[in-house]
Amino acid sequence: MNNNNNKKGIAFMISSAFFFALMSFFVKYAADVPLFQKAFFRNAVAAVIALPLFLRGHHSFNIGKKNLLFLLCRVSFGAFGMLCNYYALEHMNLPDANMLNKTSPFFSMLAAIWLLGERPTKRDWISLAIAFLGALMIMKPSFDVHFLYAIIGVAGGFGAGIAYAFVRKLGTRGIDSSVMVLAFSLFTCLICTPFSIYEGIHVSAHDLMILMCVGLSAAIAQFSVTLSYSAAETRVVSIYGYTQIIFAAILGIIFFGEIPDALSIAGYVTIIAGALIKQGFGKR
Repeated sequence: MNNNNNKKGIAFMISSAFFFALMSFFVKYAADVPLFQKAFFRNAVAAVIALPLFLRGHHSFNIGKKNLLFLLCRVSFGAFGMLCNYYALEHMNLPDANMLNKTSPFFSMLAAIWLLGERPTKRDWISLAIAFLGALMIMKPSFDVHFLYAIIGVAGGFGAGIAYAFVRKLGTRGIDSSVMVLAFSLFTCLICTPFSIYEGIHVSAHDLMILMCVGLSAAIAQFSVTLSYSAAETRVVSIYGYTQIIFAAILGIIFFGEIPDALSIAGYVTIIAGALIKQGFGKR
């Protein structure tokens, strides 16, 4: 892989980190919009964007009975992870919630043991232990409500990590990514609809604009991360995804006056160190 491709991959990964942080900001900013309505509009926008790609690729939802369970697990865990992440964003400061969601690669590694038959190395297990320590620093175990919100934040990382493992499983079985994206978006819209109706849909023009920004930010971020992994090796680009925490911290300070405490910052550094160890950063 040449240096120019690596630079492109890194640039796209940093772009995805910025837009994921921006999505998180808009989710938190839309404080008056109920949780399930946020998830519904985010995925409705994604479905509108994914549908033309699905049709242009002449794909079909006839994926076969053997893949149906895997696809159902992918969309279910993905929806669970998204809802937990959004709930954490509503109740925690922006960088803390973002970083707890960034524990997903470690949960994905664990899921891959039984789902894909992948055997973690000694370095992988060390990185997992370090990341767990970092998550504890951010969570600050206690008997107050903050700890409950932090557990839900980690649950969001868990759901996302398991979903990513099923994405990889489906990819090895020849299922196109546009099928998975469209299925996830439609499934999440479907399960969110009755809850949204129950909550009462009273979205103002301002709220609708913010919700559209949530969906557009998420879509741009998803396209950017796909282009990043297409341009360069995972080993080279994945660590730059953690710049999302820097963007989230800046947005949190500017718009919400949120300043992470020393223990949270130590947790960020610890989790990033675990990620560096996991991917063997600097190894050739």
